[in-house]
Amino acid sequence: MALEPYLRARRTRKDLLLMTHVVCGYPSFEDNWRALEVMAEFDVDLVELQFPFSEPSADGPLFARANQRAIELGVHTRDCFAFMARAAARFPFKLLMMGYYNTVFKMGEAVFIEQLAAAGGAGFIVPDLPVEEAGELHRLAAAKDLDPVILMTPTNTDARLARLGQAARGFVYAVARKGVTGTKTAMDEGLVGFIERCRRATDLPLGIGFGVSSRDDIDFLRGRADIAIIGTAALSAWEHGGAPAMQEFFAELLGRTQARGA
Repeated sequence: MALEPYLRARRTRKDLLLMTHVVCGYPSFEDNWRALEVMAEFDVDLVELQFPFSEPSADGPLFARANQRAIELGVHTRDCFAFMARAAARFPFKLLMMGYYNTVFKMGEAVFIEQLAAAGGAGFIVPDLPVEEAGELHRLAAAKDLDPVILMTPTNTDARLARLGQAARGFVYAVARKGVTGTKTAMDEGLVGFIERCRRATDLPLGIGFGVSSRDDIDFLRGRADIAIIGTAALSAWEHGGAPAMQEFFAELLGRTQARGA
């Protein structure tokens, strides 16, 4: 099932979907696999698999360090695709490649799309590629039923948001504030206004990310967004205590005493 109908079907039974994030190979692929198992326990809907890159410009300190460590460990793009294929065959959630355009450019756009499709990916997030320069990549993606997930930011003008909305497929990733990942975001009327601006620019499902980290944040987003995007907070929980700490984090985040089916 393509990404947009998949998300709309999930939304018929859930008031807010959840997208999470894994840096491929950090701390190890074995740790990644266990993290995905925890995410599946809590009925996560989407997972970004980040392909490590030396200059992750949209990422905060924790993810930047994770990217660097994965590179030092020798994690290669082919390892990330192999892991994605294994995960796509095992887990029910959709998988997205998250990374930077240098990775795509070095492979070649056609090869990248071929390998992403072969690995079972549903789409990709490449935050440093302007939509004006993404035409061929998006054309190749459409031919393989892969969706380019576009970022909208609070500094975008309404005209720019409309342009981004035209290029987006699957869903839109609304960046809740200026800056990089990993810093707490104020859930306030300013964010509500930005969400309303994004809604006017696209009919696609809307995900909110950057700084979403607590149950209060999730409660705030219910009824306002379609997807809450959790990155740094989940990785931080893992670093503090592995799978048990991540389970505790998601239980608190979602207001549960135990995982679904536990």
